[in-house]
Amino acid sequence: MRLKTTEDQSIDSFNLDQFWKLSGQKILLIEQTFETSKGAPVFTEKGKYVTRGWTEWTQGFQFGSAILQFDATGEEKFLQLGRQNTLHKMAPHLTHTGVHDHGFNNVSTYGNLLRLIVEGKVEASAWEKEYYKLALKVSGAVQALRWTMIPNGGFMYSFNGPHSLFIDTIRTCRAVILAHMLGHVLQGENDKKISLLQRAIQHLLATVRYSIYYGEGRDQYDVSGRTAHEIIFNTNDGNYRCPNSQQGYTGFSTWTRGLAWAICGLGEVLEILDLLPQKDYAEVISKEELTHTFEKAAIATSEFYLANTPSDGIPYWDTGAPQLYQLGDYMNKPADPYNAFEPVDSSAACIAAQGFLRIGNYLRTSHPEKSKKYLETGYQIAKVLFQEPYLSTDAEHQGLILHSIYHRPNGWDYTPEKGKVPYGESSMWGDYHARELALLIQRIHQNEKYYSFINSIEQ
Repeated sequence: MRLKTTEDQSIDSFNLDQFWKLSGQKILLIEQTFETSKGAPVFTEKGKYVTRGWTEWTQGFQFGSAILQFDATGEEKFLQLGRQNTLHKMAPHLTHTGVHDHGFNNVSTYGNLLRLIVEGKVEASAWEKEYYKLALKVSGAVQALRWTMIPNGGFMYSFNGPHSLFIDTIRTCRAVILAHMLGHVLQGENDKKISLLQRAIQHLLATVRYSIYYGEGRDQYDVSGRTAHEIIFNTNDGNYRCPNSQQGYTGFSTWTRGLAWAICGLGEVLEILDLLPQKDYAEVISKEELTHTFEKAAIATSEFYLANTPSDGIPYWDTGAPQLYQLGDYMNKPADPYNAFEPVDSSAACIAAQGFLRIGNYLRTSHPEKSKKYLETGYQIAKVLFQEPYLSTDAEHQGLILHSIYHRPNGWDYTPEKGKVPYGESSMWGDYHARELALLIQRIHQNEKYYSFINSIEQ
């Protein structure tokens, strides 16, 4: 990726007023027309959000979007939407033992509401505040129950079963970390107290060890910074077996949304390391070694993204997608969402851009050149996303960011035109993370409190 940067990083250059205006319209349109009793909105077909039975991992993004909208604009109606929907519809997600998605569903709703109270942006009774705290404690403990032991650690396994480590789950560690920071523990057999922070750290370490490559000869496809969507373990002895992919092309190529989850998750964790009590995880790893391990992973994945993404920062759905060669010199020109060979995935760009900003902010002192490069990358990707052809300006289209892909191997994505790949549709996770990206940029430029999930904890 030879990113074309500009000098103008002023807030006006991002057109955030237009972004939030369109965002609010989309939120209200979905609220008025989507029947949540049939499931959660997942992605759009012909501009309308539809559900897709697999797991209901996107409902928190729907209601969390309204909370972010209030945060950015101060419009009370969106706060009330987020509050009421969280109260009446999100409780089943707190005790859902069958998924790895608690960070997506519950930190996006209960976590955001608690954060706004702690930040002083929302007035609430003591009971409401305690309610959100209790919800996050429950969520983190339930998520940490999905545990597979491996040599020297363990991980929270995916919905595929105890053998499966998903790279996505790096962002669910937020739920487990918050539960610990709120003073909670997981109690097991014979009242054994299990540290939630240690489980989160062990999961993160398993992810950066097995799901991320470093060009160290692990296998024939060990390219530094590439990621595997899924890692398979032998559950009899805990040993690593092989990489795999559910939504990418193969276990030996890089599904770009998985890469983006890694970049975003690592950025979030790096910037809160100083707030995590060292004594609470010291028996797992030292802070110095933990910091080095995460920095190495963050830089490796960031550099891989830069080396394998078109010049505008919008990636195709998998770096090994079999028809990419038909696009010619596709990396030295902007991505083409309307091509006939392989789809782009704007949702990966939404997720990765936030990660680049967080990693760039974190590296200001230790790696100033990389910091500058990553900050410029995050801002430039945001500028591309926040204008056409990615920003959805059609008042009838319920999506906010166009050209998102869900599951290419399963063929779930709507294809509007024969002879072309899927394009023109949105996803709930892409829209939510675009709002998180916009809010992060807005808070930075307006000198507000830095936007982080850890703000839910009173310092």
